[in-house]
Amino acid sequence: MTNRSERPSAYDQAVKLLARRTHFRLEIVRKLVQRHYSESEIDEAVGRLEERRYLDDAEASRRFVEGRLAQGGYGRRRLVAELSERGVEDSTVREVLDELLPEDELPAAREEARRSGKSDPAAVARRLERRGFSPSAIAAVLREGAWAADD
Repeated sequence: MTNRSERPSAYDQAVKLLARRTHFRLEIVRKLVQRHYSESEIDEAVGRLEERRYLDDAEASRRFVEGRLAQGGYGRRRLVAELSERGVEDSTVREVLDELLPEDELPAAREEARRSGKSDPAAVARRLERRGFSPSAIAAVLREGAWAADD
């Protein structure tokens, strides 16, 4: 048992962080750096966490993408950008998105356009672009004009 005044190891600190929620590798590293752990302590802690599969960017990516999809209306481009910002390797990003996203994003783009409540085509296009849908999906939605059919 450690004395209260003793600082927890980088590994113990990371486990506490992971107990609260799933983290990406880069997030754990950044948080440990902020807490002034040395590079060697961080490397050792992250290595142990990955070895034990407590820290797994592929699994964290799956959970992240599933959460985004549950919210609805996100395209591949946006998800790629968000995962890349979190330090996920390109090969892992591709693997997870290929696994979880339908190949055709047009139905999701249509649904997001309908949900947007916008009647202006430019506003719909901007929303779909911000949400990461491909230019071809956006163009198809605008051509169809289906989002405004329920008005």
